[in-house]
Amino acid sequence: MLTKPGSLGERMSGHNRWSKLKHKKGAEDARRGKAFTKISKELTVSARMGGGDPTGNPRLRLAIEKARAAMMPSDTVTRAIKKGTGELEGSEVHELLYEGYGPGGVAFIVEVLSDNTNRSSSEVRNALEKSGGSLAKSGAVAFNFQKRGMIRYDLARFPEDRVMEAALEAGGEDVVVEAEHVVVYTTPNAFLTVKEALDKAGLESVVAETTMIPSSLVAISDVDTAKKVLRLYEKLEDHDDVQNVYTNFDIPEDVMSQAQEG
Repeated sequence: MLTKPGSLGERMSGHNRWSKLKHKKGAEDARRGKAFTKISKELTVSARMGGGDPTGNPRLRLAIEKARAAMMPSDTVTRAIKKGTGELEGSEVHELLYEGYGPGGVAFIVEVLSDNTNRSSSEVRNALEKSGGSLAKSGAVAFNFQKRGMIRYDLARFPEDRVMEAALEAGGEDVVVEAEHVVVYTTPNAFLTVKEALDKAGLESVVAETTMIPSSLVAISDVDTAKKVLRLYEKLEDHDDVQNVYTNFDIPEDVMSQAQEG
């Protein structure tokens, strides 16, 4: 059932803070060209798993949309897809998922696409351990997260009521106002169906992706710990093999500001 803001509980506030940080980092990555590397890997893996025709491959269709949003050249997109279908030679890219803990007991899930699993495993492990954290066994962290589709709209362009009405008809799960965005959350299976219905309704999204929502948050009120958590988060996000980083820290705005200033 579609509900107004608040249905996901207070845990969303912490998720929203690192989610906004993530998308700020995403914009910086695009300017540095990092996004092209990450999107190329996603295109290749998507094509390998579901074929090179986006009409029958929802994951590839979404990856192509991300490539267009990042203004990736069409020939680069085509080459990445052909590597996945085997039409062009290329290193095999593997999907990996790491779970671990960072400073203050904060949980981390790290999604990786890599052509060198030993390197990726070692570097993710080192990043966690150097921050005072550690890798965890499979399932030790993931149980605390729920996968959701997330579609963000510019609140200045698309009022909450309009998004709410369209999302209700499209089968959205929740609509939440987050600062300058109206956000539609969906079940993972309904994500692409809902997004395409909202596209047809004339709503142009700022971000559309699947994400992991923590069921519980770890409050961080100490500035030094917050700095360590943010440094770890940014180091993982900056890694070329890392596609997504999900975490459950809840850092108050004033502590976040102090930590980022330092």
